[in-house]
Amino acid sequence: MDASTGQTPTVIRLPFRTLLVLCGPAGAGKSTFVAQRFSSTVVVSSDHCRELVCDDASNQNVNRDTFDLFHYIINKRLWNGRFTVADSTALHAEARHKLLGLARRHGYCAALLIFNVPESVTNERNQRRARSVEAPVHSYHARLLQQTLLEAPHEGWDRIVLLGEDTRDVVVKIATGV
Repeated sequence: MDASTGQTPTVIRLPFRTLLVLCGPAGAGKSTFVAQRFSSTVVVSSDHCRELVCDDASNQNVNRDTFDLFHYIINKRLWNGRFTVADSTALHAEARHKLLGLARRHGYCAALLIFNVPESVTNERNQRRARSVEAPVHSYHARLLQQTLLEAPHEGWDRIVLLGEDTRDVVVKIATGV
């Protein structure tokens, strides 16, 4: 029971051998969500990979190297039988398909967590962020999100969970085991 709302939070139950793919626009709260629920070793973040590659988490000029590293780390974690969270926007179908393929290759449950957050909210959050995103990106991501909401149910995910601003207080339970 949540003391502030008096409601029981939604519980998302996942097998240990799951690749949990976060999907949503910049500023949707994906990284904050996972930081509150998972240890840092479980989360593979495209921003962190970008920072490792060039010391600048916002440098979009190194995306090829960033995502080479991102997918390499995810592949190694799955190879070693570890529950893994992929933290990127994953708003392009090609990006989701690559992650889905990694999960399938390793016999993992493929779960997609879509952050359905309005553009007005991402714009507001962007203004408070230390590392802001250019304004046109929010409109672009909003359009991609709408396309994702249409496409994702037909992509072959084992589980799709949609989170909105009013449904963010969820508990993620991972089955124990290796």
